Amino acid sequence: MSEERSLNFLEQIIEEDIAKGIHGGRVHTRFPPEPNGYLHIGHAKSICLNFGLAKKYNGLTNLRFDDTNPITEDTEYVDSIKADIRWLGFEWAEEHYASDYFEQLYEFAVALIKKGLAYVDDSTPEEIAAMKGTPTEPGKESPYRSRSVEENLQLFENMRNGMYKDGERVLRAKIDMAAPNMHLRDPLMYRIKHAHHHRTGDKWCIYPMYDFAHGQSDSIEHITHSICTLEFVPHRPLYDWFIDKLEIFPSHQYEFARLSLNYTVTSKRKLKQLVSDGIVRGWDDPRMPTLSALRRRGYTPASIRAFCERVGVQKRDNIIEVGLLEYFIREELNRTANRVMAVLDPVRLVITNYPADRVEALQAENNPEDASAGHRTVPFSNTLYIEREDFMENPPKKFFRLAPGQMVRLKYAYIIKCDSVEKDADGNITTIYCSYLPESRSGGDASGISVKGTIHWVSAAHAATAEVRLYDRLFKVEDPGNEEGDFKSYINPDSLQVVSNAYIEPALASAKTGDRFQFLRKGYFCVDPDTTTGKLVFNRTVTLKDTWAKEASKGEKAKA
Repeated sequence: MSEERSLNFLEQIIEEDIAKGIHGGRVHTRFPPEPNGYLHIGHAKSICLNFGLAKKYNGLTNLRFDDTNPITEDTEYVDSIKADIRWLGFEWAEEHYASDYFEQLYEFAVALIKKGLAYVDDSTPEEIAAMKGTPTEPGKESPYRSRSVEENLQLFENMRNGMYKDGERVLRAKIDMAAPNMHLRDPLMYRIKHAHHHRTGDKWCIYPMYDFAHGQSDSIEHITHSICTLEFVPHRPLYDWFIDKLEIFPSHQYEFARLSLNYTVTSKRKLKQLVSDGIVRGWDDPRMPTLSALRRRGYTPASIRAFCERVGVQKRDNIIEVGLLEYFIREELNRTANRVMAVLDPVRLVITNYPADRVEALQAENNPEDASAGHRTVPFSNTLYIEREDFMENPPKKFFRLAPGQMVRLKYAYIIKCDSVEKDADGNITTIYCSYLPESRSGGDASGISVKGTIHWVSAAHAATAEVRLYDRLFKVEDPGNEEGDFKSYINPDSLQVVSNAYIEPALASAKTGDRFQFLRKGYFCVDPDTTTGKLVFNRTVTLKDTWAKEASKGEKAKA
């Protein structure tokens, strides 16, 4: 019986609210992405949290696109975001856009002007920044702060009607230029942007700032628990100020620690740079931390949800080991992925005493972790391909694979012994010649001989070919976003290695995009969308073991 998990601080808040009958005991959350890029693993935590809390407390979750910046937003991102949320296993109750509320937000701004709580400022961005003051020094009031309500109403209407250039005027809230919280020093509410919006077209040329649009949109939708990441803690007093002064539904903001992974960057600006500079092949390049990239690499929704559950909900930012994410996909694929044989760096092996015209149909277990997975047939002949690393001409001690005079077992097949090798003019081994023990067949071994090594193989005459992409971590340092200099200088040069002509079992020839397998002794792989008729492409999802942990351990020992 599993131990029951204790409540996280957000669950405690919600349960207290329900007990007090706040909002009638309702729970209504929202996930509010800006459609200016693809969702990444950090967003997955927010998605799981918002949808998970609503589900636990019989509530609802809205999907609301924060589309208040027409210059950076696009329907491509809207579509990808919806696809990613559904792929993770969630469905929203209502779909909204901040642009749905542009008219209402405009009316809210007019209401604040009429209350003497907002004004149009003609100052330049540089002048406004200079007047803001510092955290230890109060700001200075704008010379335009004392404009009359009537003048502000007219100027704001003129802004809406397109009478001014970008940056010529802004609308600011009138709060307190000496407030200790810099966000309360007459923050910007509206700016002028003559740009085409992906939904409203050219109807608007003024757009609300995030801090003005966000809380009011929550209020319009009657969101009970507006859950944000910790960087929005200083914004909360402004969130509350707007709602209080407008006397609208009292949505409230709560903050939790964002999800950051080591060896990863999740800044949209930096991710865009990786794409635009051609360092990766797109937003869904399997080395990226985007959900579309993780999907393409072979990660499953269940593994990501389990990872987010394990990470939990904290009040302090911290960096999570990417190895934990890899652990969850390994655990799932170990249970669910069929085992197959693939040779990535082949060397030819000939069994000299096995009849050249003979082909055996061997039975291979698909998944020892799943009895219902059944068996498959693997053809065996006298000429095989094995991994080049599975043979050494002059092996060290405890090398239990193939070597001259040494015996190994071929997986599902026979024990073989290396008799000789053939080399090319440069001294490279081209063919390994072996003999086999006919009575040593797996499952009915009557040879009485025990060997310490088992290697995988494919029959040369029956093998299919495939391109195999060996993906690894994109960065070679733990915190590339905070290192000195250009973050791109820390790219791992071995983050992608391509095997253009690997040999695979013939059964894999019918594999479909998204199918996942364990390549015996090599790792977990999935079929890439680049696959075409006659050309299979596999992506390595994750290695069988955490090889980076081993390297990190070596580094620590070296330091000691």
